[in-house]
Amino acid sequence: MDQVWFWAAAGVAAILVGMAKGGVPVVGMLAVPVMALVMSPVMAAGLLLPVYVVSDMFGLYAYRHAFDRRVLAIVIPGATVGIGIGWATASLVPEAAVTLVVGIIGFVFALNLILRRPVVAEPKRAEVAPGLFWSAVAGFTSFVSHAGAPPYQVYTLPLGMTKAVFAGTTTIAFAAINLVKLVPYYALGQLNVGNLKVAAVLSVPAALAVFVGLRVVMVLPERLFFRLVTWALLLISIKLIWDGARGLA
Repeated sequence: MDQVWFWAAAGVAAILVGMAKGGVPVVGMLAVPVMALVMSPVMAAGLLLPVYVVSDMFGLYAYRHAFDRRVLAIVIPGATVGIGIGWATASLVPEAAVTLVVGIIGFVFALNLILRRPVVAEPKRAEVAPGLFWSAVAGFTSFVSHAGAPPYQVYTLPLGMTKAVFAGTTTIAFAAINLVKLVPYYALGQLNVGNLKVAAVLSVPAALAVFVGLRVVMVLPERLFFRLVTWALLLISIKLIWDGARGLA
């Protein structure tokens, strides 16, 4: 029975990862919490990383023509630094504390968008300093618990990218982040033969879900797309606050 629940949770998590790589807002962040129902969150993060990497390849193909080069040139180096900090402090910083902080940041930002300003901002130039800061935070939190979306969106949502460019830039940025994360995850022993065998099976539904996600993004009106991004960020942030506070308690 435990095996049945494990594979059920793993299948749902893989589909969520794939749909996220297809551009559906924030759903990939639900994958680790779903897997945490049947195993420890740390083990779940290690198991799912190869699934993220494989589905990234399909996402890269789907969005190969839709992305913002300047944003990527800022975000990827910053996130790499954040991953390095996460690796260096892996034994010092409680995961629950990181989860709580990420939740608070995402909650405040999403609530501000909902209450005070339109979801789709006027296009503006991506600034280097805030981009490096928020991408470093995103790299750090992505390393800890695959929860890099809230800090990343704090930086990218106000830039006013079109729906396709936002989805493509996000997919490419996190493909690079996940690729970099393979090194420290391996060094910390979170990747092993058993995990890779399970990940190989889960990569099939994840890859198929990429194209389901791509289709969903194509048919969603742009304003509705960004409204969903914002509300998804708010709801996920509330979940992260709850998880972090419970972990610290």
